[in-house]
Amino acid sequence: MAKAKKGPRQPTGLKCGQCGAFGYITEYNKTNEQLKQQRDGQGTFPLRKYCKVCRQHTDHQQVKKLK
Repeated sequence: MAKAKKGPRQPTGLKCGQCGAFGYITEYNKTNEQLKQQRDGQGTFPLRKYCKVCRQHTDHQQVKKLK
């Protein structure tokens, strides 16, 4: 088995904001995300991605639990 990664990179899932379909797994830097929110008031999420179910580009929200 592989060892768990150490550091600020956190795996997260993305689900469609319109239909709620779970479609992507990605990583983000937790430290940089907190700095962006403090500086700009906005973070990286939501991301605009293609949803296979809706068949269009929609905003995808961050999901804590990976399926």
